[in-house]
Amino acid sequence: MNAPLYNTDILRLAASIPHHERLSDPMGSSEKRSPICGSRVTVDLNLTDGRVSEIGMLVRACALGQASSSLFAAHAIGRTPEELIAARDQLTVWLAGEGPLPDWPDLDIFTPALAVTARHPSIRLAFEAGADAAAQATV
Repeated sequence: MNAPLYNTDILRLAASIPHHERLSDPMGSSEKRSPICGSRVTVDLNLTDGRVSEIGMLVRACALGQASSSLFAAHAIGRTPEELIAARDQLTVWLAGEGPLPDWPDLDIFTPALAVTARHPSIRLAFEAGADAAAQATV
Protein backbone atom coordinates (compact mmCIF):
# COMPACT_ATOMS: atom_id res chain seq x y z
CA MET A 1 0.00 0.00 0.00
CA ASN A 2 1.71 3.12 -1.19
CA ALA A 3 -1.29 5.47 -1.06
CA PRO A 4 -0.94 8.20 1.54
CA LEU A 5 -3.24 8.03 4.55
CA TYR A 6 -4.29 11.68 4.25
CA ASN A 7 -4.78 12.11 0.50
CA THR A 8 -6.63 14.75 -1.51
CA ASP A 9 -9.85 12.72 -1.61
CA ILE A 10 -9.89 12.29 2.18
CA LEU A 11 -9.23 16.00 2.72
CA ARG A 12 -11.91 16.98 0.19
CA LEU A 13 -14.50 14.83 2.00
CA ALA A 14 -13.39 16.17 5.37
CA ALA A 15 -14.06 19.71 4.19
CA SER A 16 -17.53 19.00 2.83
CA ILE A 17 -19.66 17.29 5.49
CA PRO A 18 -23.37 17.39 4.55
CA HIS A 19 -26.07 17.77 7.21
CA HIS A 20 -23.53 19.42 9.50
CA GLU A 21 -26.01 21.02 11.90
CA ARG A 22 -27.80 19.19 14.70
CA LEU A 23 -31.54 18.58 14.56
CA SER A 24 -33.66 20.51 17.04
CA ASP A 25 -35.84 17.58 18.17
CA PRO A 26 -34.39 14.28 16.93
CA MET A 27 -36.03 10.90 17.41
CA GLY A 28 -32.58 9.44 18.06
CA SER A 29 -29.23 10.94 19.01
CA SER A 30 -25.84 9.50 19.86
CA GLU A 31 -22.37 10.84 20.48
CA LYS A 32 -19.27 8.73 20.04
CA ARG A 33 -15.69 9.62 20.98
CA SER A 34 -12.39 8.07 20.04
CA PRO A 35 -10.30 7.61 23.18
CA ILE A 36 -7.10 7.54 21.10
CA CYS A 37 -7.31 11.01 19.56
CA GLY A 38 -10.35 12.63 21.18
CA SER A 39 -12.33 12.88 17.95
CA ARG A 40 -16.04 13.22 18.62
CA VAL A 41 -19.09 12.80 16.38
CA THR A 42 -22.74 13.35 17.29
CA VAL A 43 -25.49 12.06 15.00
CA ASP A 44 -29.14 13.09 15.28
CA LEU A 45 -31.76 11.54 13.08
CA ASN A 46 -35.44 11.22 12.39
CA LEU A 47 -37.25 8.33 10.77
CA THR A 48 -40.29 8.39 8.53
CA ASP A 49 -41.90 5.08 7.59
CA GLY A 50 -38.95 3.22 9.09
CA ARG A 51 -36.27 5.03 7.07
CA VAL A 52 -33.91 7.90 7.85
CA SER A 53 -35.66 11.07 6.71
CA GLU A 54 -33.47 13.69 8.38
CA ILE A 55 -29.96 13.70 9.74
CA GLY A 56 -27.93 16.28 11.60
CA MET A 57 -24.36 16.03 12.78
CA LEU A 58 -21.80 17.74 14.94
CA VAL A 59 -18.33 16.61 13.94
CA ARG A 60 -15.23 17.49 15.91
CA ALA A 61 -12.77 15.01 14.52
CA CYS A 62 -9.53 14.45 12.67
CA ALA A 63 -9.55 14.40 8.87
CA LEU A 64 -10.32 10.67 8.77
CA GLY A 65 -13.25 11.06 11.18
CA GLN A 66 -14.52 14.02 9.20
CA ALA A 67 -14.23 12.16 5.88
CA SER A 68 -16.04 9.14 7.30
CA SER A 69 -18.76 11.41 8.70
CA SER A 70 -19.11 12.99 5.28
CA LEU A 71 -19.61 9.60 3.63
CA PHE A 72 -22.05 8.50 6.30
CA ALA A 73 -24.16 11.65 6.08
CA ALA A 74 -24.15 11.68 2.27
CA HIS A 75 -25.68 8.20 2.07
CA ALA A 76 -27.75 7.69 5.27
CA ILE A 77 -30.99 9.33 4.12
CA GLY A 78 -33.46 6.66 2.99
CA ARG A 79 -31.71 3.83 4.85
CA THR A 80 -33.36 1.69 7.51
CA PRO A 81 -31.97 1.36 11.03
CA GLU A 82 -31.05 -2.22 10.16
CA GLU A 83 -29.00 -1.02 7.20
CA LEU A 84 -27.14 1.48 9.40
CA ILE A 85 -26.41 -1.22 11.97
CA ALA A 86 -25.19 -3.59 9.24
CA ALA A 87 -22.96 -0.86 7.76
CA ARG A 88 -21.42 -0.21 11.19
CA ASP A 89 -20.76 -3.89 11.74
CA GLN A 90 -19.39 -4.46 8.23
CA LEU A 91 -17.07 -1.45 8.55
CA THR A 92 -15.71 -2.77 11.85
CA VAL A 93 -15.07 -6.20 10.36
CA TRP A 94 -13.46 -4.77 7.20
CA LEU A 95 -11.15 -2.45 9.13
CA ALA A 96 -10.05 -5.42 11.25
CA GLY A 97 -9.13 -7.25 8.04
CA GLU A 98 -11.75 -9.92 8.67
CA GLY A 99 -14.26 -9.27 5.91
CA PRO A 100 -15.03 -7.65 2.57
CA LEU A 101 -15.45 -3.98 1.85
CA PRO A 102 -18.83 -2.85 3.21
CA ASP A 103 -21.70 -2.13 0.86
CA TRP A 104 -21.54 1.64 1.39
CA PRO A 105 -20.44 4.07 -1.32
CA ASP A 106 -16.80 5.14 -1.41
CA LEU A 107 -15.55 3.46 1.77
CA ASP A 108 -12.66 2.08 -0.25
CA ILE A 109 -11.12 5.53 0.22
CA PHE A 110 -10.01 4.26 3.65
CA THR A 111 -7.99 1.33 2.26
CA PRO A 112 -4.68 3.09 3.11
CA ALA A 113 -5.84 3.17 6.76
CA LEU A 114 -6.30 -0.59 7.05
CA ALA A 115 -2.76 -1.03 8.36
CA VAL A 116 -3.03 1.93 10.75
CA THR A 117 -5.21 0.43 13.47
CA ALA A 118 -4.94 3.50 15.71
CA ARG A 119 -7.03 5.41 13.14
CA HIS A 120 -9.86 2.85 12.95
CA PRO A 121 -11.87 4.26 15.89
CA SER A 122 -12.06 7.67 14.20
CA ILE A 123 -13.23 6.13 10.94
CA ARG A 124 -15.97 4.19 12.76
CA LEU A 125 -17.34 7.12 14.81
CA ALA A 126 -20.14 8.36 12.51
CA PHE A 127 -21.26 4.83 11.68
CA GLU A 128 -21.35 3.86 15.36
CA ALA A 129 -23.23 7.02 16.37
CA GLY A 130 -25.61 6.68 13.42
CA ALA A 131 -26.45 3.06 14.22
CA ASP A 132 -27.07 3.92 17.88
CA ALA A 133 -29.22 6.94 17.01
CA ALA A 134 -31.26 4.84 14.59
CA ALA A 135 -31.80 2.16 17.24
CA GLN A 136 -33.02 4.85 19.68
CA ALA A 137 -35.39 6.25 17.07
CA THR A 138 -37.14 2.90 16.69
CA VAL A 139 -37.96 2.57 20.41
